[in-house]
Amino acid sequence: MPAPKDSKGLAESAVAVSPAPHYTRGIASDPLATLMRARQLIHDAQAAIEEASQSVVEQRAASVEIPERELRLAKVENEREELSVRLSEVEHQVGRLMTLYVATYQLHATLDPADVQATIAEIAVNMLGAERFALLLHDEEDKTLEIRLQEGEIAAPWSGKSHYQGGDPLIDACLLDGILRFGPVENSPVLVTVPLRVQDVTVGALVITKLFDHKGKLHEEDRELLDLLGAHAASALFASRVYARAARKLRTLEGLINLVRKG
Repeated sequence: MPAPKDSKGLAESAVAVSPAPHYTRGIASDPLATLMRARQLIHDAQAAIEEASQSVVEQRAASVEIPERELRLAKVENEREELSVRLSEVEHQVGRLMTLYVATYQLHATLDPADVQATIAEIAVNMLGAERFALLLHDEEDKTLEIRLQEGEIAAPWSGKSHYQGGDPLIDACLLDGILRFGPVENSPVLVTVPLRVQDVTVGALVITKLFDHKGKLHEEDRELLDLLGAHAASALFASRVYARAARKLRTLEGLINLVRKG
């Protein structure tokens, strides 16, 4: 499992592989390009604020004996501080949007089921800060719940097994109604269970039992990423399964055609 990366590094990697933005009537149609432009505008504004702050300091030094000008300068400085705080909040929101964009981009960048599962694991590690987790998916044929991925040792009876047979109250409730569940609760080591749900059908769940120490705990703003991960991961898994089935049928059909031709 790769070492955790921050969202900025992930965003830069997505920019490297993302196609060049297209423009329609002068507006960038690529949302990532728009977000990058917004971040640049924020940086430019912050530079302008710092320059204005320096000007205020210089004018204050030159107006020690002029109280009225001093009051005006103090007012300007207060406004500058308020604007700086607002810009910081906007930059944080832009960063969150970039993180969400990267997550969805990565999930839908492939139609290989194994790659989609690996991408879900990367998002869990790099964006959610999960150290120990498991990916549970319903088998298409026998309808059992397989443990497709597990990272780290989990203190649970189902840990290390090939299938989940039930018994964890948080996981069972999540799989039953498809609602995001936070723990821990009695008889469950799970911190959060993310349902992978598409068109009212739960195809599985991402179960996180421990976060990295630097992450500490899940915050309220992480709910947006968890909800997005559940919806888009389920959609990507469903699409990859449909594609895999179609590819298998196509190969079978090609094989039959070849046999007929040889006959």
